[in-house]
Amino acid sequence: MKLDLYEQSGAKKGTVDVSDSMFQVPVHEELIRLAVLRQQANARQSNACTKTRGEVRGGGKKPWRQKGTGRARFGSSRNPIWRGGGIVFGPIGEANYSKNLPKKARRLALFSSLSQKATEGSVFVLDSFEVKTPKTKVFMDMVGKLPVERSLLVVLSEKDSNLEKSANNLPNVKTILVNYLNIFDLLKYEKIMFLEPALKKAEELFLN
Repeated sequence: MKLDLYEQSGAKKGTVDVSDSMFQVPVHEELIRLAVLRQQANARQSNACTKTRGEVRGGGKKPWRQKGTGRARFGSSRNPIWRGGGIVFGPIGEANYSKNLPKKARRLALFSSLSQKATEGSVFVLDSFEVKTPKTKVFMDMVGKLPVERSLLVVLSEKDSNLEKSANNLPNVKTILVNYLNIFDLLKYEKIMFLEPALKKAEELFLN
């Protein structure tokens, strides 16, 4: 398969050959769904936490004497059936929401999403981006000349502070290292732009 190759000026330079094993596989929608659920579940934190009767402040004094009042026996005002008391079986911040998916299945879901994007014409390649200092305007002008309408995911082979800082202030643009390429970001962003070195590194990482 071939992907369009662009220069920093926005001019189309030609095409790049990419692996069919990565950009032209059958789309497995159910596998994509499971991969997204796994990623969202693994990012979920267990923040809810309640206190038992032993952790609630106060309640040290017995509300009334044991016998002779005609009322039920209570040893603490922090017992679970009283207002302000402890919670019996509430969350304690140790819930585990993580889900697992075999590595081969995760890879296939990633390739399915890339193939779907490539078939729609939403994946292209940039030969390089060169600026002496970070300039948001320079990056924004370049994006305006590329086939991008709404949002853009920029895939890098290695950290590039000039490019990352140039893109940070744009709300609909995200930069990501190819090592962390994931199914959620592929689906979230309309266009995927690989820098040419990142494309080669992706094939080395995911196909070996």
